[in-house]
Amino acid sequence: MNRRVLLASVAVLSALIGALPAAAQQFTARIGHLESDQQPRHKGLVMVADLVKERTDGNVAFQLFPAGQLGQAREMNEGTQLGLMEGTVSPAAFLAGFNPAVSILDVPFLYPADRAQANELRTGAFGQAVLDSFAPLGLKAIAIWPNGRKSMTSNEEIAALEDFAGQSFRVMDSKVLIEQFNAVGASAVALPFGELYTALQTGVVDGQENALDTIATMKYHEVQDYLLVSEHGANEDVVMFNQAWWDGLPAEYQTVIIEAFEEVRPQVEELKEAAQATALETIRASDITIQELDDAQRAAFREAMYGPARDAYLANAGAAGQGIVDAYEAQYSAVSGQ
Repeated sequence: MNRRVLLASVAVLSALIGALPAAAQQFTARIGHLESDQQPRHKGLVMVADLVKERTDGNVAFQLFPAGQLGQAREMNEGTQLGLMEGTVSPAAFLAGFNPAVSILDVPFLYPADRAQANELRTGAFGQAVLDSFAPLGLKAIAIWPNGRKSMTSNEEIAALEDFAGQSFRVMDSKVLIEQFNAVGASAVALPFGELYTALQTGVVDGQENALDTIATMKYHEVQDYLLVSEHGANEDVVMFNQAWWDGLPAEYQTVIIEAFEEVRPQVEELKEAAQATALETIRASDITIQELDDAQRAAFREAMYGPARDAYLANAGAAGQGIVDAYEAQYSAVSGQ
């Protein structure tokens, strides 16, 4: 074969290769979280992983690591930031030291009782402002998932605002949560979660706040006399990816992932609501006295608690926090009509 024929053959072969579709790029995300594989968060992640795999023709794969297999919350948050893993789904309450702006989600009565109105806030301008606050940290936060609402228990009556005066409640180490109880004349004590049952049993603190399924699982109702189904606090999860990994995805795959998390969110909420309902029935079978806030009581509690807790948040979150509060209050008024 002479040189001219060889060059012509190479040119034809190059043209044929150029006409072929490019080899599919594979992207794998290791995603860690704290809950077991039987809990709503993980079940939701499995649904998302299946949708993403299907809609990217297998080019994006999520490898899920539940139950703290990749570390505790701080290790997974920092690992995602540094690129040691690609993603995590973290409770917002565990992110305050990492990103003070996210502590807005600790503020009591942040969401209306109505779940649809709450989701308008979560997925609207307010929720996006919270997600955007992670960008300076090298993280792409793409979704907020509901993970139940907190209620309160105590060994003393807690049916009305005046009942709280002089009582002590265990909280996570959060200035917002501490101010939440200060606002109604109670004191807040930051204690490790693992010490809470004994602290309630021995009277180190009078009461505590947690989601109903946590109260039932940890058997706090067995060492408490009163439960107020207040749903005052939102337990929210933040879905985060390493920014560099995210930026390496084709735009269409980014869209697929965001849409999959939003599509699955209602199913995660339904699973969590079912767990709450089951927990309440378990608690009802005990000797504890159960009371629920009606609309008027909820409004009174919000009026007492929201402002002081918001101000405690702003004192720590600075300008970024003010922008988030402004977005929240504008949207809350529009959504709730208040």
